[in-house]
Amino acid sequence: MEALRLFLTIPLIAFAAMPFVSIKWRGIVAYIAVILNAILSSYVAIDVLGGENYQFVFSGNAVTGEIPVRIDALSAWFILIINFTILTGGLYGIYYMREYLTMRNSINLHIVAFILLQTALLSLCGLQNSIVFLLAWEIMALSAFVLVIFEHNKVSTIKAGINYLIQSHVSIIFLLLGFVWVSAKTGSYDFEAISQFSHENSSSVSLMLFIFFFIGFAIKSGFVPFHTWLPYAHPAAPAHVSGIMSGVLIKIGIYGILRIILLQNTNLEVIGYIIIAFSAISGIYGVMLAILQHNLKRLLAYHSIENIGIIGLGIGIGCVGLGTQNSAVASLGFAGALLHTLNHSLFKSQLFFSAGIVYQATHTVQIEKLGGLIKKMPQTAFLFLIAALAISGLPPFNGFISEFLIYSGLYNWLPSAAGGILITVIFSVLALVLIGGLALLCFTKAFGVVFLGNPRHHFKQQITEAPFGQILPLYFITALIVSIGLFPNAFLAIVNKPLNLFIALNQGYANANISESSEILQMISISFASLLVFSAIVFGIRRMVQKRHIISSDETWGCGYTGETAKLQYTANSFARSYSKLFRFILLIFKKEKAVEDVFPSHAEFESSPYDKIERTLIDKPIQSIRFFMSKFTFLQNGRLQYYIIYGVTFILAIIAIPLIYEKLLQLIDILKHL
Repeated sequence: MEALRLFLTIPLIAFAAMPFVSIKWRGIVAYIAVILNAILSSYVAIDVLGGENYQFVFSGNAVTGEIPVRIDALSAWFILIINFTILTGGLYGIYYMREYLTMRNSINLHIVAFILLQTALLSLCGLQNSIVFLLAWEIMALSAFVLVIFEHNKVSTIKAGINYLIQSHVSIIFLLLGFVWVSAKTGSYDFEAISQFSHENSSSVSLMLFIFFFIGFAIKSGFVPFHTWLPYAHPAAPAHVSGIMSGVLIKIGIYGILRIILLQNTNLEVIGYIIIAFSAISGIYGVMLAILQHNLKRLLAYHSIENIGIIGLGIGIGCVGLGTQNSAVASLGFAGALLHTLNHSLFKSQLFFSAGIVYQATHTVQIEKLGGLIKKMPQTAFLFLIAALAISGLPPFNGFISEFLIYSGLYNWLPSAAGGILITVIFSVLALVLIGGLALLCFTKAFGVVFLGNPRHHFKQQITEAPFGQILPLYFITALIVSIGLFPNAFLAIVNKPLNLFIALNQGYANANISESSEILQMISISFASLLVFSAIVFGIRRMVQKRHIISSDETWGCGYTGETAKLQYTANSFARSYSKLFRFILLIFKKEKAVEDVFPSHAEFESSPYDKIERTLIDKPIQSIRFFMSKFTFLQNGRLQYYIIYGVTFILAIIAIPLIYEKLLQLIDILKHL
């Protein structure tokens, strides 16, 4: 109780202190408040993971009823993930926002929204009253909206923010429908009423309720086809906000799905197949579009959709395992999903932070304008590379561990699969393989074009490395990425705590042991790490030996192109050309081209811009149809006063006439009944 009161008081004290400190110190004050709340909530979370129960019920009021706050192992796991990403993002953000200190009003609003976002995200992990949960959800959506539109002088930023806000409220509508339905049937706003609803109604009704909740949470998570807000909001936001949004904001949707699975506990096999279908499509579609992007932050945004697909595959496999009482499949699926939730929050926030450093140095994130940055920004290049290898699922980094667990879940499922289920398993394996392969292609392109080669553009400002304070959080994240990769046993022991909640849904069998898989993983990771260390030692010896020799260099034979020009390098577009031609039946690419003419062409150009085919089909075309329909009524708004007076008179007459007509209709119905 005291901890909860302190948790709610800390942000209020920070807000009250803001007017009394200078603009330079407000960020520091906000960050201290964030640290205090992170320590407080993490202390409770660690206690819960250690076996303590944390539950408190507020008396509430006549509208909300009692407000239970329950923190179990699942809540604790997400609280720790949120806190780590918010802390690293906040420290990075203090340095990132120094260039914007002249925007005093925007900075003040940004700081308030940042504290509110952390408070709302942490509260959502513990609140179990549907009305208060939706209130916290709304605070989270609005504070994220304010953070996204920080650079509100840009039209594209405002459009991205409004797009995010509208779709966030579509998400709230679906959640509201689910909660209202449960409340109408049970008379309670407590989350436990969802379990009661599921047990008192048929499986088809219960499944329908899950679909309402799934759509609501899937919009927030960015599952395809509910993802269309994400590729705009993440690039528009400042880099630390992008990292936090991708790292933890979209994960609160994953938390919601997992919470509903724990509460509903019916139709788990069917639910598993539904989630697998959405997840496989999300993973493949997300990475396919990521490869085509020329904007570095948008490329990363599409990879968030891809990784939500991987997490979803783990959840789906876990649900099928529970539904078929296959404890090994259930354990490996949920363990992979939970660990990948942490892993993605690490490497994706690191990638966005690195992209932010690139943006501040070059003032662009257009990949085609970048190149050769490793010479000017070696630390950023190194940190980006580590995160790129991790997100591609390569050992000895953390992404390999969680993806291996999901693969293991599928292989354990394979012996018991037959017919259509076998096709599902094979499809899921192929989806994971395709996602991994395409992700590797995409990050080879991103790292190669941005950091290697020669500069493609002359920048007026000098390109320099970011201050160490801004890079420091990235080293913290890297340490955790490598630690999970090398010592998975320690982290899987923590994952076991929330995992037991899911395994306990099927009473009668104990938690499956995933330690066997973790030992294999640790052995593979250490082998790869040893290989890397050995390679580094060989490289070091080679450099020492070469220092003693004079190495002369000269121009190589250039096939007639004697001039060294950056135009001869692979561009982002040419790197993905074969891929885009292979999958052009799925992708939507607009091209602008002026072909080469004559023997000595004066000018030629080629430009391509990818577009989201699902967005075009589900968002753009319906909006165009609505606009076309509404355009037929533009004559009503013609600017003539006489017409507006007629509209007013017509409205008053309608208000008077409708009750009379309604009464006459009732009389007519009565007469017809007597006949």
